[in-house]
Amino acid sequence: MSILTKKEILKEIKKGILKIKPFSQEQVGPASIDLTLDDKFRLYTKSIKKIQLDKKIEISKITRLVDGKSIVLKPRQAILGITIEKITLPENICGWLTGRSSFARIGLAVHTTASFVQPGVSNKQVLEISNIGPFNLVLHKGIRICQLVLERAEGKARYEGKYSKQDNL
Repeated sequence: MSILTKKEILKEIKKGILKIKPFSQEQVGPASIDLTLDDKFRLYTKSIKKIQLDKKIEISKITRLVDGKSIVLKPRQAILGITIEKITLPENICGWLTGRSSFARIGLAVHTTASFVQPGVSNKQVLEISNIGPFNLVLHKGIRICQLVLERAEGKARYEGKYSKQDNL
């Protein structure tokens, strides 16, 4: 596998093989694409004391949906957010979501665990956002919150699981 550089990313977009909507060429860095935060968030319900880990976890039952152009993330708080961009990957390209270093330096962790973006997806990316810093952080719609690093995979595959076509939280 090999990571796609700016030139390769733009080539794949121009051919229509890789789709990002909405898209601005300014979002493409040397080897990644910046993604922006939308205005929908899921806050965890504090009244729940424990959750049985199994395949039947329904996130909507343990969180509440909040709309807003900005949200204050307190120290040690975790929330879910979603990107404005819808990403459509071909069957031979996969990706990794990662935070941006300037935000990481003040304690913002973006996509703490499940950062892999499967080949063949066509969806918005749900972000696991945490504040591991000592002060409140204000997140707002449109901020370039994370980056997507793309890799060309050997062979072809298509993710068709539970989250393959997610467009909302």
